[in-house]
Amino acid sequence: MNTQYLPSDYLPIVIQLAAAIGFVILTMVTTNYLLPALKLGPRRSSKTKDNTWECGIESEGDARSPISVKYFLTAILFVLFDVEIIFMYPWAVNFTKLGWDGFWQMLLFLALLLAGFFYVIKKGVLKWEQ
Repeated sequence: MNTQYLPSDYLPIVIQLAAAIGFVILTMVTTNYLLPALKLGPRRSSKTKDNTWECGIESEGDARSPISVKYFLTAILFVLFDVEIIFMYPWAVNFTKLGWDGFWQMLLFLALLLAGFFYVIKKGVLKWEQ
C-alpha cells in the first residue's frame, strides 16, 4: 500500500505547534511587561521575602556541596533495569501469540540483562561502603 502524504496532512501539527509557541510567548510578554506596567499587584521587596527557603526551614550550608558518584550510579542503574521490565510486560501479554520464537528471544534478552547485572556486581558499583 503506497500512501503519499501531502503538505496539508501536516497542517494540524503546524497549527498545534504555532498555538503552543504563541501561548508561551503571550504568557511571557504578559507576565514580564504588561502586568508590571499596569501595576496590578504590589511589588514589595524585603530581606525576609528575598531570602531562600527550603520547605519552610532556613537553608544552611553551601548548595554546591559534592554528592557521591555512587548515588548517581545507583540511580542510573535503577532506571536502566527498571526500563527493562517495561519490555517484559508486552511480551507477557502476548506470550501465546509469540510462541517459541518469542520465548527464545526473551531468554536471550534476559541472559543479556543478567550478564549486565553480573558485570555491575563484579565491578562493585552497588557496594556503597568503599
